[in-house]
Amino acid sequence: MLKYQTIPVTPFQQNCSLVWDSETKQAAVIDPGGDLETLLGEARRLGLKLEQIWLTHAHIDHAGGTAELAEQLQLPVIGPHAADQFWIDALAQQGAMFGFPEARPFRPTRWLQDGETVELAGHVLHVRHCPGHTPGHVVFHSPEMKRAFVGDVLFAGSIGRTDFPQGDHDTLIASITQRLWPMGDDTVFIPGHGPESTFGRERRSNPYVANT
Repeated sequence: MLKYQTIPVTPFQQNCSLVWDSETKQAAVIDPGGDLETLLGEARRLGLKLEQIWLTHAHIDHAGGTAELAEQLQLPVIGPHAADQFWIDALAQQGAMFGFPEARPFRPTRWLQDGETVELAGHVLHVRHCPGHTPGHVVFHSPEMKRAFVGDVLFAGSIGRTDFPQGDHDTLIASITQRLWPMGDDTVFIPGHGPESTFGRERRSNPYVANT
């Protein structure tokens, strides 16, 4: 069985998630934006063996700790979509702009495309390319858990910002309605910030995407 735990990290309180197989304790970390000692301490407490890094997108609060963690534990970096390479290249500048610790650029071990999958201890999660917040943003969907790790595409009661370079509001709305809603109203999503919600609840009440 797959399990997960969400840990807010960085001054932006970004929801980093540990995902693991309950029997083997093999684990992936989604969006290690920073506070690596906190993340590693929690992984040790849970008895997890970190094997992969999965990235939804390359903004500093989601990807800032990636290079250091990958180097420290010799982990592959999987995702996001290649359209976010310019954000990865700008991690040092992003960090300086927002007062984050030094962040190094990197090149993912594997870029992700829409419709691909990632695997952890035999469990398969589906990848959807959901641009709009960033051009290379991806989402990880586990039909097994009825969970989706959506980064900054959608929030409880809100949606991702689109005023960053290569952001686009109409593209984001299309990503939500065409790629997220088909996952099912009862799917719980873990956003990049703030509390969890369900796609059904957001379809009914989120002012940005209600009745879409």
